[in-house]
Amino acid sequence: MTNGPKGATLYTGITGNLVRRVWEHKNKVILGFTSRNNLTSLVYYECFVYPDAAIGREKEIKAWRRSKKVALIEAMNPRWDDLSREWQNVYASEPDEGEIPRSA
Repeated sequence: MTNGPKGATLYTGITGNLVRRVWEHKNKVILGFTSRNNLTSLVYYECFVYPDAAIGREKEIKAWRRSKKVALIEAMNPRWDDLSREWQNVYASEPDEGEIPRSA
């Protein structure tokens, strides 16, 4: 996740549900680093079958220099497009009448 073009802040994380987690970042559902830094654009992702493989890859990428992370992103997404822009309304729904919205 990032908050802008190349010079912007980068965030690396793992999740079992990428669409849901990106929606949470975009809507600042969970307070923390991503919400404080307005990290709302998905510019790179990888898919794994096994969680331990994803955790290992996350640790590997986090240990890299920024230049190597930028090269990885640009190999997949040279224009730094938001790869999740079509997902914005996946979790947006109107509560049923009479339903009380619950906090997460």
